[in-house]
Amino acid sequence: MTKWSAVITGFILTICVQAFFGRYEFIGLLIVGFIVGYMAHSGAFGGMWNAAVAGAFGTILCAVVFIITATVGGSMAGIAGGLTGFTVSGAVSLIDVAMELIYYAIVMGITGALGGLLSSKRN
Repeated sequence: MTKWSAVITGFILTICVQAFFGRYEFIGLLIVGFIVGYMAHSGAFGGMWNAAVAGAFGTILCAVVFIITATVGGSMAGIAGGLTGFTVSGAVSLIDVAMELIYYAIVMGITGALGGLLSSKRN
């Protein structure tokens, strides 16, 4: 059911949207979701599933990169302060990451379903 080539492509594109087009993130996610759904060639449900998985993977990787950046803080002297700050804000950050995960999965899933529907009609 999951087409890993489409998911990995969408995952990479999601990371690019988050890194370079933060201001236009919503539109970028719509486009990436459509591309993943179209690449999946699995109908509306398959396109939605693949796009949601790609969005979830992208969110998880960006959250991990953010945590590493916040923990290390750019200097060796900041490691202790970064670890303490990360420990204190860990529960709150977990809620934020879960909300981002749901947001990306829904936004990309909707257009992924549209892309999957269009690709299945073409075949």
